[in-house]
Amino acid sequence: MFGVSPPTMTCAVLAWVVERVSAGERVAMASVISASGSVPGKPGARLAVSSGGAKFGTVGGAGLEMMVENGLRELLGVPALETRKLGGRVETFVLHKDGKGKEAVALDSLCGGRVTVAMEVVEPVPHLLISGGGHVGRSVAIVCDTLGWKHSIFDIREDFANEERYPFAEEIHSSSVSNFFESGGGNSISRFTDILILGHDWEVDQEFLIGCLKRNINGNVRIGVIGSTTKWRGFKEAAEKAGVGESELSTARCPIGLDIGADSPEEIAVAICAEILALHRLPGADEG
Repeated sequence: MFGVSPPTMTCAVLAWVVERVSAGERVAMASVISASGSVPGKPGARLAVSSGGAKFGTVGGAGLEMMVENGLRELLGVPALETRKLGGRVETFVLHKDGKGKEAVALDSLCGGRVTVAMEVVEPVPHLLISGGGHVGRSVAIVCDTLGWKHSIFDIREDFANEERYPFAEEIHSSSVSNFFESGGGNSISRFTDILILGHDWEVDQEFLIGCLKRNINGNVRIGVIGSTTKWRGFKEAAEKAGVGESELSTARCPIGLDIGADSPEEIAVAICAEILALHRLPGADEG
């Protein structure tokens, strides 16, 4: 990566960060904000590390890079809520083994320069898969647009899953449930943070729920079903008969939405998204 101009490398690193965050990963990024003396990394040099273990970019290599990379991995080990409260950090490195001063980290190097690096964590935004493109689904999509969240749509009815109705959707799927899961669209659900089952048809919702539960192997996707406890009891019995285990069932919840007395589709959408925000930001919110 050496020999690449700083602006070009900056664009490449930032593009990589956006790609990883869009895929649902957390990314820690370091940026050289000042440098003096003989140093390998100049202002604007960047290094990024994803929660999936990949890395991209450079702040100069050698001991400096190792220290910065370790710092980035430490930041990724901090829960998102704590990172939000504490923010990132700024560290100054003296590239000489005899470097003095509490405000700087001395490195075993002969360069003799000084580098200040800012480190931060970029968090992914929720990406909701909305199954059921009716009134509530459309209202949820509007709230997502307002919050800057991503949303995708699935509905067996083409009139309720199209670009005109959902102009800002990341993905639009209109097919049978079986075709959705057999195609690339439903083959992997890990790209979604949340799946909301808001459909109008009991059998369609049940089939879609079971398909999602069977594919939510690691339990990383939050699955929410709109409806009553009676409806959920029927879904749960059907899922168990289909071979869905208790651990998979525990990743779903019904009913959904904070209890704010919501009545209209717009109010229900606010309640649903408020609950997702709490689950996204506050560890243990689903235990309350």
